[in-house]
Amino acid sequence: MMEATKVSRQADTDGSVRMSPATSQPAVKGAGSRKKYLPYLIVLPALALTLPVLVPFIQSIYYSMTTYSLTNPIKNFIWFENYVWLFTDPEFWNSVRVSFVYAGSAVGIELLLGLLIAVLLNQETLLAKIFRPLLLMPLMIAPIIGTLMWKLMMSPEFGVLNYFLSFVGARDFQWASAANSAMFSVVLIDVWMFTPFIALLLLAGLRSMPAPPFEAAMVDGASKWFIFKNLTIPMLMPFIIVSVVFRLIDSLRQFDIIFGLTKGGPGSTLMNFQVSAYTTAFTYTKISDGSALMFINWLIVYIISMFLVKFWRKSQDRLS
Repeated sequence: MMEATKVSRQADTDGSVRMSPATSQPAVKGAGSRKKYLPYLIVLPALALTLPVLVPFIQSIYYSMTTYSLTNPIKNFIWFENYVWLFTDPEFWNSVRVSFVYAGSAVGIELLLGLLIAVLLNQETLLAKIFRPLLLMPLMIAPIIGTLMWKLMMSPEFGVLNYFLSFVGARDFQWASAANSAMFSVVLIDVWMFTPFIALLLLAGLRSMPAPPFEAAMVDGASKWFIFKNLTIPMLMPFIIVSVVFRLIDSLRQFDIIFGLTKGGPGSTLMNFQVSAYTTAFTYTKISDGSALMFINWLIVYIISMFLVKFWRKSQDRLS
């Protein structure tokens, strides 16, 4: 009886206390079993959020390999025939051209303007303090609402933009109504709407830079341009790449601005991937062709994103 009630502890020769194997063994086994399942428990919420997204994605890939349409619900499996047909269709290559011209123009202009605005707002002046909160205003407007607002201002008949252009002798500018100015119009809206996003990211990067390298360069008599080119830009490069990744992904799958302004017109002038896929699937009822277009769009965005992420990692390694 006394043996059963003994405390399972033994004194070491140095006077310390250790747990006996009989007491410690069950606790170790329990901890090991919990640690074994802990990674799965941590990943479980992420899987629960990802599965609802993956189901329609996989379903759209399946549709892209069938003859499914809204007028013919019979899904005959034809493998990659829809993709072969797309690669021989001139309208598909027009969508490729429009998507890359739009994304390249918008992101390039936004990056230059965003960098300039970030540098100006990084100064501790009264004007910079006033404009910092105002920079958020375009980001607070939904893209489709902002597009409809610009559509009214760009109206050739009663738009306010043509009224202001009349003071410099420019009258009846067609904006998005003409094929030669439609791309300029949508890029202008995109630049107005998303330049503040890049400016805020770069402003955060400028504020996070350490002061000693810049102070040392100024003591050595380096010019402002030398400091900007050899210190500011390399240290800001990770933030630049992050902003380009976000904006390039968004621009390559742009739908709201183009569809809200012209629905891809005039003609097929602004038929990028997203608008072309939407028109093919729901106007012409060809769900299979529209799904193939969307998958190609996703593949292009994925490849470009992975390349930029690798470039971002290299820039981080150079700074570390």
